[in-house]
Amino acid sequence: MASPASGPQSVDRALEILDAVADAPGPVGAKALARRLGCSLSTVYHLLGPLIARGHLVRTGDGYAPGPRVAVLHRSFQRHLGLGPRLAELLPRLRRATGAEAYVTAYRDGRIVMLDSTVPVTDSKHPFVPGPETRAHATAHGKVLLAALPRAARRRYLAEYGMARFTDRTITGAERFEAEVERVRGRGYAVSVGEADPAYTCLAAALADQGADGVVHALSLSLPTADFRRRHGELRAALVRTARRLPPVSPPVG
Repeated sequence: MASPASGPQSVDRALEILDAVADAPGPVGAKALARRLGCSLSTVYHLLGPLIARGHLVRTGDGYAPGPRVAVLHRSFQRHLGLGPRLAELLPRLRRATGAEAYVTAYRDGRIVMLDSTVPVTDSKHPFVPGPETRAHATAHGKVLLAALPRAARRRYLAEYGMARFTDRTITGAERFEAEVERVRGRGYAVSVGEADPAYTCLAAALADQGADGVVHALSLSLPTADFRRRHGELRAALVRTARRLPPVSPPVG
């Protein structure tokens, strides 16, 4: 007798379960997972077993939640993208010095990901949180990372992810974005005033990278736009000074 799910379909559904639990605001019940996947409850239980055994999920009184293995995978992901202890420790210091939330973002192999931030994990409404970044054209960290790429690679990225309009300030045209890239290169930093979220402004500067693994990093700050207008000179100076003082960041060897 065949198992409820096997082969590639089983793998795909197991990943769907992980995504569903990760995206949920709290624990998720098995029946809710079955409805989301469009499969039987027995199939969900069949897939939950190994996910729990391997520590990717845990069962609570209210449903299923991310397990301890998720944290291990996240740290490994950060390490492979060059987020070492010194850079991770820098973020809270920059937060204390500026009063703005601080972030580190990386580009590799056509993807931009925010690796870490000082935003509290309980702040679910903050517009900039660790994870895949698909609004690069509208964020300061995305602008400096894309500005570090050859034009052809930048065009490929924008063609794949698009240039959606998030606010009336968002740049949505390729040629206008190229002009913005030239400004970023000339200034040595990028600014996004309400382009990804109307209430927030972000600033970013690229970090020195060896580039052996095709990884580029950016250090950035964000704060309410009203505060930025009063403090933009001070914040820009602190960000650029910190980015320039850091030694080259590179992924581990071996």
